[in-house]
Amino acid sequence: MTEHQVINPLSTGADYPALAARFRPIFQRIAEGAVEREHSRTLPYEPIQWLKDAGFGAVRVPVEYGGDGASLPQLFELLIELAAADSNVPQALRGHFAFAEDRLNAPPGASRDLWFKRFVDGDIVGCAWTEIGTVAIGEVVTQVSPDGDRWKLNGEKFYSTGSLFSDWIDVYAQRSDTGAAVIAATRTHQPGVVQRDDWDGFGQRTTGSGTSRFTDAVVETENLIDFATRFKYQTAFYQLVLLATLAGIGRAALSDVAHQVRNRRRIYSHGNATHVSQDAQVQQVVGEVAALVYAAQASALKAAVPAQQAYLARFGGNDVAEREANVAAEIESATAQVVVSDLIQRATSQLFNALGASDVRQGKALDRHWRNARTVSSHNPVIYKARIVGDWVINGTEPPFVWQIGNGPAKA
Repeated sequence: MTEHQVINPLSTGADYPALAARFRPIFQRIAEGAVEREHSRTLPYEPIQWLKDAGFGAVRVPVEYGGDGASLPQLFELLIELAAADSNVPQALRGHFAFAEDRLNAPPGASRDLWFKRFVDGDIVGCAWTEIGTVAIGEVVTQVSPDGDRWKLNGEKFYSTGSLFSDWIDVYAQRSDTGAAVIAATRTHQPGVVQRDDWDGFGQRTTGSGTSRFTDAVVETENLIDFATRFKYQTAFYQLVLLATLAGIGRAALSDVAHQVRNRRRIYSHGNATHVSQDAQVQQVVGEVAALVYAAQASALKAAVPAQQAYLARFGGNDVAEREANVAAEIESATAQVVVSDLIQRATSQLFNALGASDVRQGKALDRHWRNARTVSSHNPVIYKARIVGDWVINGTEPPFVWQIGNGPAKA
């Protein structure tokens, strides 16, 4: 056992201004091509490669292992900045940061050390959990089967967000021998893995959220992980990535509407000024959009604090405190989801009240902000999260930490 494994260094925070300064030039480059990628539906292979080369995927890895040691609030603040450049990119990296967080929660040892090294070397992990079609709720068709000293993976997944850009895929599967739920970390570039860019949503169009098919794909034994050991605040974590994405969409929309108003020459005869930028009513609209975005970002960052506390509690040696921290992480992320989803949808629609008919032309792609926000907000039903929060506030009922989706029983 190495000294690092004995000490078990944690990621408690970095110098955020210095950390963000490293990546902001890349974020700017990503922003410059965002509208063109939207128009042509060009997947962001190059932008994600820029981030990989810069070590973005290792920001949560402890400093002692070559990462940046960023806290969770710092990670999500970075993702907000990235989402302001192109909201598709942080969502494409959602599976990577969730898998990395799981490895951060894993017991110290050679396997965890190896994953830390892979992250520092630039490896990115995609995800493939959801099965669609006739799959019943709770059913897992994707199977891993013993094959000598390795395993073979067979099945098909949809919503494989980010997997097209990844070196590995975090696959939710079932063991054929025991029926246990597992994570199979599978190398992407092998003959048994076939991916398709067949995601056809009206928003977040370039996240690579299509189909992944596995046919006798090889999984090394050390990369088969018991799902029961998955980090407990995972649902909150996944939602926090979406909250950061929404806040970034809001920032981009605010920047765009301010730019359009600032440079608009056409006015209305019944307006309030000789230049739109001086029209008090237009200024009010932009100010209201700014306030909506401010509240959304503040909510997203506040909701990230309990997740960091849950991470630290994982190694605190107090089971009760850890349980309470996990509950807080889930409740606060759910609470923020209810309000942030509404705030950003309002902001991305209201901005058009400050503009004119010419600003709905496809060339400006201002509609992408609402379409992207609506799509992100549809991932986890807000109505159920609101009920969960209400049940907690009224009755103290703990939230579910893992949930599933699938077909219910046939109607009688």
